[in-house]
Amino acid sequence: MFHYTVESNKSVDEAVTLLASALKEEKFGVLWDFDVKDTLENKGLEFEQEYRILEVCNPQAAKEVLTQNHMVGYFLPCKIVVYSDEGKTKVGMPKPTALINLTGDDSLKAFAEDIESRLISCLDQIV
Repeated sequence: MFHYTVESNKSVDEAVTLLASALKEEKFGVLWDFDVKDTLENKGLEFEQEYRILEVCNPQAAKEVLTQNHMVGYFLPCKIVVYSDEGKTKVGMPKPTALINLTGDDSLKAFAEDIESRLISCLDQIV
């Protein structure tokens, strides 16, 4: 499976706040919080679902991996989505290991596994 997703009873806003705090502990920052519903409604389009896309980054890790392989920049910053779905809040991300496999650079597997583990730990705190 290309993604990791957890389900929570918290609201989308609560989940985003908790996630930002958990990410900070892992030295990741939220670079951008894109509120899809709000943006579409501001463009005159109806969109009922709460849906946020967070772009997150650990600067030290980004520098390290980009030094090894410039193609990884196609996947940066990491994306985490937080959205409502049938009364539940879902928090998910594409797995860094799945994305790194697309480069064909086996030397990056351990790096991707570490980042994935750290991000999963953050997502698991939302449950």
